[in-house]
Amino acid sequence: MAGLPFGIRPSHDRLQSFQPLVAQALLDRNARGAGEGRRSHQQRRHRLHLHQSPTLRVRRKRGAKKQKIGPSRGGNTTKIHVLTDVIGRPFQLLLTAGNVNDVSAAPELINQLEGAQYLLGDKGYDADNLRALIREQGSRPVIPGKANRKRKIPLDKSRYRSRHLVENAFCRLKDFRRVATRYDKLARNFLSAVALAVVLAFWI
Repeated sequence: MAGLPFGIRPSHDRLQSFQPLVAQALLDRNARGAGEGRRSHQQRRHRLHLHQSPTLRVRRKRGAKKQKIGPSRGGNTTKIHVLTDVIGRPFQLLLTAGNVNDVSAAPELINQLEGAQYLLGDKGYDADNLRALIREQGSRPVIPGKANRKRKIPLDKSRYRSRHLVENAFCRLKDFRRVATRYDKLARNFLSAVALAVVLAFWI
């Protein structure tokens, strides 16, 4: 007699015995008290109470805020803020959670900037207090104004064309899979990976 085809098993192969959904002791106790009237609330046990189960409330990842992880449009992410030189080489790095505004993170980078004549940024950095801080550092802001600005800001368009160097730097960093997809749980480890990628891609 020919054997069964691959992937098909006979009906009696590895049959498992019936597993009750509730413990046998609980079934026996309920059966003995069936004629005693309505059971009390403590005796009405649901089968899910007989084993461990996950909590019903929404869980949150502990320490996510501390590790520079926050919600954004694409989910929980991390932002990398970068200062580059005139030829697009990053030299200052900063990590923030994905929900941190660019204007809020910019002062920490700008306070470490020295000797720059111009500082370029996109519309996300358009804020009067940030422009004032840039001028206090001895630089001139080249940042386009937002469309909802009441007072229009003049823009040096010829200099602003060089801002693509920052975008090019980010595109180069995303060639490193460890940077494009954050595998590191700790913020310091991820920042170290970004710094190593910067050194390999731009400074060696």
